[in-house]
Amino acid sequence: MAKVIEGLYYSESHEFVRVEGDFGFVGITDYAQNALGNVVYVDMPEVDDEVTAGEEFGAVESVKAASDLISPVSGTVVEINEALEDQPELINQDAFENWIIKVKLNDKSDLDSLMDAKAYAAFCEK
Repeated sequence: MAKVIEGLYYSESHEFVRVEGDFGFVGITDYAQNALGNVVYVDMPEVDDEVTAGEEFGAVESVKAASDLISPVSGTVVEINEALEDQPELINQDAFENWIIKVKLNDKSDLDSLMDAKAYAAFCEK
């Protein structure tokens, strides 16, 4: 069973958001990194790019597959996790610690359409 953390928001495309004030840290879940296998590359947007809930903002590539990253929230990218440029495998080591982008949230109501930990765990079991 993949690790699921309380207090985060989850999308059906297996991204998570950790909210701190007006900012959201977006990454892929433990379930997603398990499904992908060894991550070899993370394609990230630039700082100041706009991301839109439900739309692609990058991709994660593994030895097995490439998977688009779908933003669970809308906002402006204020930071990317630069460590992933040289060490994409950090996502495999701890997907929740190694977020991909930090976004200044446009509208916290985006979070209303996402799952909590309990709902996401049930979703992953299907």
